[in-house]
Amino acid sequence: MKHLDIIIIGGGPIGIACALEAQKKGFDYLIIEKGTIVNSLYNYPINMQFFSSSEKLEIDNIPFISKEAKPKRNEALEYYRRIVTSNNLNIHLFEMVNSIRKRDTIFEIDTQKQSYTASFIIVATGFYDIPNTMDVPGENLPKVSHYYKEPHYYAKQKLAIVGASNSAVDAALECYRKGAEVTMIVRGPEIGKRVKYWVKPDILNRIAEGSIKVHYNATVLEILEDKIRIATPKGNYTIENDYVLALTGYKPNFEFLENSGITLTNDKKLYPEYNQETMESNVENLYLAGVICGGMDTHLWFIENSRIHAKTILDSITKKTVN
Repeated sequence: MKHLDIIIIGGGPIGIACALEAQKKGFDYLIIEKGTIVNSLYNYPINMQFFSSSEKLEIDNIPFISKEAKPKRNEALEYYRRIVTSNNLNIHLFEMVNSIRKRDTIFEIDTQKQSYTASFIIVATGFYDIPNTMDVPGENLPKVSHYYKEPHYYAKQKLAIVGASNSAVDAALECYRKGAEVTMIVRGPEIGKRVKYWVKPDILNRIAEGSIKVHYNATVLEILEDKIRIATPKGNYTIENDYVLALTGYKPNFEFLENSGITLTNDKKLYPEYNQETMESNVENLYLAGVICGGMDTHLWFIENSRIHAKTILDSITKKTVN
């Protein structure tokens, strides 16, 4: 069983940033990632454009050159992949971490492939793997998906999109322009307040002209093979339907955190407990980095404001090892 100074769980941008800091400081480290490099970004919609400009997505002061001020998914994949390969980062891909156990001062990590021990753990696992479900009859039908990739598949189909965030709005506009008959089902009274400012006028105009239908203050009651039933303030409706994109958001793997010994506070928000000055959790020598620190508030942390976590954590680990 190999022992390492640091194991980083998650090979997204923040996990990569932590590895770069560990490498610079001479630690024996390993990233363990259940999918490919920046797996969450890989699973984003093909045409997705970031809200942030390229310089705000940079890690370790490595320039991110983009054709536009706000880069797209394919450019981000190229950027982070090149960082991993050019710096020869130690990363194991397509290896799921099953459990973390602490024995005295050493962590035991079991994956689907092998076991490791480490002195320090950094959890940077993000939140994109577990969808927020609607918990309605028919949600498990093959016609329903919680992820959207690209619009061609939905051409000439009656498509219901549940949600009003950036992902829902992007999907609605793209699919409408490829010939889908789009109906949006929005839980609140309006399109999401955090929708990208250059996209919001487009979706509002398409709704106003009737190109995209919308039901506000609406919830899904049931999904059937060829229709969907919804509740609105004006009554219940049955809509003819071929496919449903339930883009209702995602959440971290709270079960994994709790099983690792991390305390979750606030029954609704499920904030993991950590020291904001060091990012160390309530489990000594186990650190948290990136969006996972926000619990259910997945909008609190993102690449541009959590890049600093890497240096904060490695500074803390360095002080511990020196002392």
